[in-house]
Amino acid sequence: MPKFENARIVRHTPDEMFQLVADVERYPEFLPLCQNLVVRSRREKDGKTLLIADMTVAYKLIRETFASQVLLKPEQREIDVKYVDGPFRYLENRWNFDPNPQGCEVRFYIDYEFKSRTLGILMGSMFEYAFRRFATAFEQRAAEVYPKAAVG
Repeated sequence: MPKFENARIVRHTPDEMFQLVADVERYPEFLPLCQNLVVRSRREKDGKTLLIADMTVAYKLIRETFASQVLLKPEQREIDVKYVDGPFRYLENRWNFDPNPQGCEVRFYIDYEFKSRTLGILMGSMFEYAFRRFATAFEQRAAEVYPKAAVG
């Protein structure tokens, strides 16, 4: 039952960081292990957006696709991800974007377990490595997308 949590201050606004993380279709361009991401459906209601998305992660000869439900809550600056189908027993992921005098505090949390013990052993350490690099990947992406928007 691996869990990973990270909080980081970035020099961009909470709204900019929310939009960057909410743009899930772009993940294959910069996110470690993410080979493909397809949004199957998108529904909007009461200022929130609900996506069902298939993400393919790959490392060496291993390639797995899983479906998740992504709830984008821009007013609260939160993104909640719930597992739908694939190689996990469960997966829960949360993003929060809070104002900070230096820009934004980005908090990332993920809790997951693979269905297969073998896959967990093969992919577990690689997932942990990738999660540790997520913050840097999103920060670098923010610098590319918002080069002049840095706070301070």
